[in-house]
Amino acid sequence: MFANATPITATIGVEITELPGSHLVDDRGAARCRAALDQYGVVVFREAHIDDDDLVALSRLLGDVVVAQVGGQDEHPEISAISLDPAKTVLASLNQGTFHWHIDGATDAVPQKATLLTALEVSDEGGDTEFANTYASYEALGDDEKAEIADLRVVHSFAAAQTLANPEPSDKQRAAWDRVPTREHPLVWTRSNGRKSLLLGATASHVVGWPEDKGRALLDRLLGWSTQPRFALRHHWRRGDLVLWDNTGMLHRAVPYAPTSARLLHRTTLIGEEAVA
Repeated sequence: MFANATPITATIGVEITELPGSHLVDDRGAARCRAALDQYGVVVFREAHIDDDDLVALSRLLGDVVVAQVGGQDEHPEISAISLDPAKTVLASLNQGTFHWHIDGATDAVPQKATLLTALEVSDEGGDTEFANTYASYEALGDDEKAEIADLRVVHSFAAAQTLANPEPSDKQRAAWDRVPTREHPLVWTRSNGRKSLLLGATASHVVGWPEDKGRALLDRLLGWSTQPRFALRHHWRRGDLVLWDNTGMLHRAVPYAPTSARLLHRTTLIGEEAVA
C-alpha cells in the first residue's frame, strides 16, 4: 500500500497525500494502484498534479485504454474533457446526465473496468463527485432480499439516463438517444471470482417481466439503499486531485454545478475485462 494512505470510510475509499502523479508511472506504482482499487474501490491522490502524458501512461499500465470516438483531445485521443462549457468539449450538452447515479458503459456487454479523473479547474459551488459501493450494499442485504432479486434482469438504456436530465427532449434529441442500443443485464452482477454487486443507476429502465411501476419501485429502493451514507463518499475536488475508481462496482455522480463554472476535468477510461454475468 502507499505511504500516507488513510481510509476514507469503513466501506469505501482511501486518500493518499504527498505523492506526485509522476511517481505513479511505473510498474510498481500501477501495481499499488490496482491493489488499492481492489481493496477500497475509490483511490484519491490529493493534489497529485498529473499531466496528460503521465495520465495516459499510467492508464496504459493499468489496462487497455478507451480511445474516445467523439470528444477526445487532439494530442491524446484517450483523454476526454469533462465540462459543461461547449468551448471545451463537444459533449458538454450530455454531461448534465452525469448528475445522476450511474456506472459508465452500462449499455455495453462489458462495462468499463475503471476510470481515472484529474482536476485541472474546480467549481466554486457544486461540482463534487459522489461515489457509492454496490459490492458493500449488496452484501448488506438480507438473505430473503438477495433471494428475491437473484434472477432478475434489468434493461439499461442511454435514453433512460438522459431523460432524467432532460425530461422534455426534442424529437431530434430523442432520436439520437434511441440510436444507442439498449442492453439487458442481471440485477446482481456475479464476477468470476464470486464477488457480487448490484448493477443499478440512471440507465436502469425497467425490470424484465415485471409491471413497470413494481420494477421502478424496486430499482429506486435499491438505489436509495446503495447510496446511503454508510456506503458512499463525497469527494470535494482540489486542483490537481487524481481519483481512480472501480467502475464496475462503484456508482458515481457529479454534484450539479453551473454551466458557466470553470470546472474542467480530464478523464481516461479502461476497457472492461469481464462481461456482466
